[in-house]
Amino acid sequence: MINRFSSLFLFIFVINQYSQAQPTGFYTTAQAHSHNDYEQNVPFWTAYYQHFGSIEADVHAHQGKLYVAHDASAIDSSRTLEQLYLQPILQKIRENNGRIYKDGAPLQLLIDLKTPAAQTLPLLINELARYPSVFGTNGPVSVVVSGNTPAPDQFGQYPNWLLFDGRPNVTYTPDQLRHVGLISQSFLAFSRWNGKGLIVRKESDKLRAFIQHGHQLGKKIRLWATPDNVNTWKALINLGVDYINTDQINELAHFLNARPSAEFQNSSFHTVYKPTYRNNDARSQVRHVILLIGDGMGLAQIYAGLTANRGNLNLSQMLNIGFSKTNAADTYITDSAAGATAMATGQKTNNRAIGVDSLNRPLAAIPAQIRKWRIKSGLITAGSVTDATPAAFYAHQPDRAFERDIAADFLATKPDILIGGGLRHFQEQHLLDSLRRFGYGTGTQFRDLNKLKAPFVLLDDSAVVSIEKGRSDFLTTSLQKTIAELKPNPAGFFIMAEGAQIDYGGHANNMGYVAREMLDFDKAIGEAMRFADADGQTLVIVTADHETGGLSLLDGDLRKGYVDGNFSTNDHTGVMVPVFAYGPHSLDFRGIYENTEIYRKIMAVLRK
Repeated sequence: MINRFSSLFLFIFVINQYSQAQPTGFYTTAQAHSHNDYEQNVPFWTAYYQHFGSIEADVHAHQGKLYVAHDASAIDSSRTLEQLYLQPILQKIRENNGRIYKDGAPLQLLIDLKTPAAQTLPLLINELARYPSVFGTNGPVSVVVSGNTPAPDQFGQYPNWLLFDGRPNVTYTPDQLRHVGLISQSFLAFSRWNGKGLIVRKESDKLRAFIQHGHQLGKKIRLWATPDNVNTWKALINLGVDYINTDQINELAHFLNARPSAEFQNSSFHTVYKPTYRNNDARSQVRHVILLIGDGMGLAQIYAGLTANRGNLNLSQMLNIGFSKTNAADTYITDSAAGATAMATGQKTNNRAIGVDSLNRPLAAIPAQIRKWRIKSGLITAGSVTDATPAAFYAHQPDRAFERDIAADFLATKPDILIGGGLRHFQEQHLLDSLRRFGYGTGTQFRDLNKLKAPFVLLDDSAVVSIEKGRSDFLTTSLQKTIAELKPNPAGFFIMAEGAQIDYGGHANNMGYVAREMLDFDKAIGEAMRFADADGQTLVIVTADHETGGLSLLDGDLRKGYVDGNFSTNDHTGVMVPVFAYGPHSLDFRGIYENTEIYRKIMAVLRK
C-alpha cells in the first residue's frame, strides 16, 4: 500500500544513496570562492558584499607591474592588482578598524600566477610587504599563490605569510606543508559529471578520498572546473569541499544564505496510525465528512513531511488519490479565498473573494446548505478563523481583508463549532455576547476546550502560534473534541479542519516551518482516519487550496529525517494539488478535476 504512494512521488525527489546527506547549515558564503573574480562586472566588490571567504585574481608580471587578466592579450593599464584588489582591501581594513569584514571573518586572496614565479613573486612580495598588518602573519587577509608556483623545495625561500596552493599528487615534507595554504585540483581529474542527476559511485568515492586526505593533512580543499549550478553546489557540500568554486556570485550567495531555512533535521517523530480500510472502497452510506485542508500543501510539502518522519505519514496510508485544478475565476494562480470558496460553495470566484461569486453575489457554503438535512458542522483552523480558508465556509465578502465583516457574518451562518484565532475581530464588535444570546458557549483560552459544549466558539490567538514557537497538539485535540461533540447527532456532521501554517512556511521559504506544520497536520489526519475506521460511515478528504513556495526537494535522508528544499517563489503557484480520500465513497475522488468538484462530491454523499 505504501509502495503505491511512494511511486507517485518518485518524480519529485530521489534520495542520493551515495551523498550521505546531512544538515549543512554551517556552509555560508565564507565557504564560497569567486573564481576569476576579475571577470565580474564589478571585481572584488561583488564578492566582498556577499561576504565571500575567498577571491581569485589571475596576475601577469609586465614591465615591472602586476596586472590582472586571464591572458596577456587582455592586459589593461587600468587593471592592476593594486587598483582592483589591494586598494579596495585596504579601504575596508581602514573602515573596519583593522578587519576585512566587520564581523572579523577572514578573507583568502588567491593569486593565480600566469607568468613565471621567478619573475612574478618578487613583485608580489614587494607590493604586499608594504602592508604587514594586512597580509602579514596573522593578518585578516591570507594570500595563497597558485598557478606558476615554485617547486615545493623552494617554498622556504619566501616569507612565512606567503602560502602556496598545493596539489594532491605531490608529497610534501612537514616543512613544505607548513607553506601550503590550500590544496586544489581540477574536478575533471575525478569526474566528467555535468551537474545533473548524481555523481556515479566510483567517481564520488575518488572525490571523497581526495577531500578526506587533504583534511587529514589539515588543509582546506578547493575544486576548480566544477559544474556551476544548485545541484553541484549541494553535491560539493555533501562531499565536504571547503570552498565552493563559482562564477555565479549572486546565485551561489543566495543558495548559501538560504541554507539555514532550506534544511530541516527532524528530531521528533510520530508513529502513524495503521488503518483497517473499513469500507474504504465501498459506496455505502456516509453520515460524516471530515475535510482536512493543508493550506499551501503540494506534493513536495507532503514528501518533505514524509522524509522528515523517516518515510512514514498517516497520509501515505490512503489509497485513493486524485488531483485538483486550483485556478480562480479571474487568475491562473489562486489565493486561499478563491480556492476555499470553490471547495465550500462549488463555484469559482475571483481572487480575494470570500463566499461570493465573480459578481460578488453571496453563495451558500456547505455548513449552511446541509442544515436543512439537520447535519451539524464544525470549523477548525490553526490560524485565524477570519482568514480566507475558514471564512469561505461561513462568510460572504468581496475581499478577504474585511475581517471585521467576515467575523460578523458568522452570526448569520452559525456553524455549530468554531475553533481558532482571530479573537480581536469578535471582541471589538461584541460578537461573543451576541453568540451567547444565541446559546453558544464561548472561550478565549484553549485550556477551556474540554469544558465547552456544542454549540460553541473558542478563539485563542496564543494557541495558534507556529509549532516552532510552541503550538502543541491544538489541531488534533480540536478535531477530537469537535468529533466527540458532533457525532451524537443522528443526521451526521461535516467538519473542516485547516492546517493553516503549512502555507505560512511556504511564504517564508522556510523548510523547517513547512515540515513541522506538515507533520502536525498529519497527526490530525491520523486521528480522522482512526475515527473513520471506528465509525464505518465517515469519509475523510485531505487536500489543499493551492501550493505555496514552488518547493522542490534537493536532498534528503529517509533514515534520519533530514530534508533540504529549494523555493522558487514566496507566493502561490498554479500546480495541481493532490486530493486524498479515505472511507466509503473514497473512490469518488480519483482522477483530475476542478476544485469545485470537491464540493459536489461532498454534497452528493451527504444529501439525504
